[in-house]
Amino acid sequence: MNDHTQKLHDTGQRLWLDNITREMLNSGTLAGYIAELSITGLTSNPTIFERAISGSTVYDDAIHRAAALGESDEGIFFELALADLTRAADLFRPIFEASGGVDGWVSLEVSPLLAHDTAGTIAAAAQLHARAARPNLFIKIPGTPEGIAAIEQSIFNGIPINVTLLFSREHYLAAAGAYQRGISRRIDAGLDPNIASVASLFISRWDAAVKEKTAAQFHNRLGIAIAMRTYKAYRELVTSAAWLKLAAAGARPQRLLWASTGSKDRSASDTLYIEALAAADTINTLPEKTLLAFADHGHVGLTLPANGGYADEVLEEFHREGIDDDALAAQLQHEGVDAFSKSWRELMSRINGKRPC
Repeated sequence: MNDHTQKLHDTGQRLWLDNITREMLNSGTLAGYIAELSITGLTSNPTIFERAISGSTVYDDAIHRAAALGESDEGIFFELALADLTRAADLFRPIFEASGGVDGWVSLEVSPLLAHDTAGTIAAAAQLHARAARPNLFIKIPGTPEGIAAIEQSIFNGIPINVTLLFSREHYLAAAGAYQRGISRRIDAGLDPNIASVASLFISRWDAAVKEKTAAQFHNRLGIAIAMRTYKAYRELVTSAAWLKLAAAGARPQRLLWASTGSKDRSASDTLYIEALAAADTINTLPEKTLLAFADHGHVGLTLPANGGYADEVLEEFHREGIDDDALAAQLQHEGVDAFSKSWRELMSRINGKRPC
């Protein structure tokens, strides 16, 4: 077991891999990360699958078979993605069972083209969950206004949800509110309230967005401050009277997950966000390159303070520099939806291009 990743695991934070490829499954690489690098879960998104399918021939035979049966490009993609993710879910199943369902999860995202379609998202989440037939597979739904309504209904429907594309404390609280409303409705209906969820806050895109707008002393500080402020809200929520009432009925907390934790600034440490965001009862989903860097030379120091630490002071400095974090959060979420939608269209084009002539 790697000392660096194990120490981070020992803080109470769980490490998930932000990547999946069929080669990773076939070669035993993912199994090795589980055994040696304390990886206890996995996330995916349209960009990850676009790179996996376009950069390999390992999917070609499956694409040809599905195309011969008349499958649409989207239908082929979900067949490929479910094949990979159910294999991954089975690898993590012992962790899932040993943790009582707290850990050992994988995630599959609905089409990003549904980001502003509540009814379509609800239907897609139910269909994908049923097709996967794995208790440790999250369906990812973006935390857009339309997605928030879909999250509440999907939780009520008993579907584990990974809320993606959250960029601020306010985004997180909206997602947490949807989760709690869904759970409360299940309790009122006499249904099991033990439905898992995570809320994924994106970090590094904040710093990339303001790099050209601020002086060097401000670089690579905003994302961490946003995370610290959100962590304070998370700790307050899980100790609130409203949540404790749901917990007493059998509900489990919706854990906070750090996403987009690979450094985008070449002048910064490649383990910057991993070291800065160590925090109990959270998840950090690491790009493969970042995971390997942390395993090689990462350091575990202080964990995030539950009271938000110096976050408000840092954010006030950015306000004085003309950065409106509320407006920027909305912009980043919009850009995130657009980026995943672009990857989705490119993915469909790649699959179409691999169809037999």
